[in-house]
Amino acid sequence: MMVPPLSERPVTEEDEEQFRRESMPRTYTLRQRWADYRAEARANRPKGAKARVRAWLHVEPFYWGMRAAYVVLVVGAVFAVYINGVANGWWHAWGEKPTVAATTPAARPAPSASSPTDAAMSGGYQIGPDGVLVRPAEHAASTYTKPELPEEAKENTERGAELAAEYYHALLTYAWNTGDTQPLEDMSEDGDDLRDFYISAIHELYDHGWAYDVTSKVTRIVSVEPITEGRLGAQANTIAVVFGVTSSNGVRCVGQKTSVESNEYNSTFAYYVTWKNGRWVITSGSMAREN
Repeated sequence: MMVPPLSERPVTEEDEEQFRRESMPRTYTLRQRWADYRAEARANRPKGAKARVRAWLHVEPFYWGMRAAYVVLVVGAVFAVYINGVANGWWHAWGEKPTVAATTPAARPAPSASSPTDAAMSGGYQIGPDGVLVRPAEHAASTYTKPELPEEAKENTERGAELAAEYYHALLTYAWNTGDTQPLEDMSEDGDDLRDFYISAIHELYDHGWAYDVTSKVTRIVSVEPITEGRLGAQANTIAVVFGVTSSNGVRCVGQKTSVESNEYNSTFAYYVTWKNGRWVITSGSMAREN
């Protein structure tokens, strides 16, 4: 029986369907690729444990370095978890045996009648009802005595003007430690920039906090000279007093934050002291902080 050539064979529906299936593009998914790779790896894997160990050992130096790096990273991660756990009390340190004292909660002291246990604290200070730390009683404003005006400062002399300027500066330090600026205001004229700046700063501080241990001592007299009326804005009967001081800012509180500045620094103050109505009045002032 002779088989006719393919070109002369009739094309059936089965032949056409088979041709269509074979001519369609094959879909090769990532999962199929991974399956083929795993099958090839299993086929090429050495047989027996000894052969596998030899194959694992015979690699290039680069891969040995990579393996060593992985081991170091894993050991470091385990050690970090161990140290963190010991620090946070998740487990005990290696070789440490917990004692009864370590596991038994410490007994609380009995509350005293003079100090309520529910008082809010911050940094060792009690928080007041206004949200500001309570000023220590041993440094209360009442512990600071208002300076007294020397008798000689009541005289219309250059020495009197010098002592009046030093007294005014002592009132400034008193105001920083107590919040009381009234004596400072009574001895000076409104409108002086330095005077108004200090009064405003002290009020702002005591609206939200307090200060103590502020010091400022006159260490040297630079000059005491009469100033002609009109010169540099001076009024009649004015003496310019310039002296150096050594100061420290002490302890200050604003809200619930405190700061301690015990380091001393030097400054130069200049005051215009004017004789008015039988007394000395500070009519102008300036300050320069020295390096």
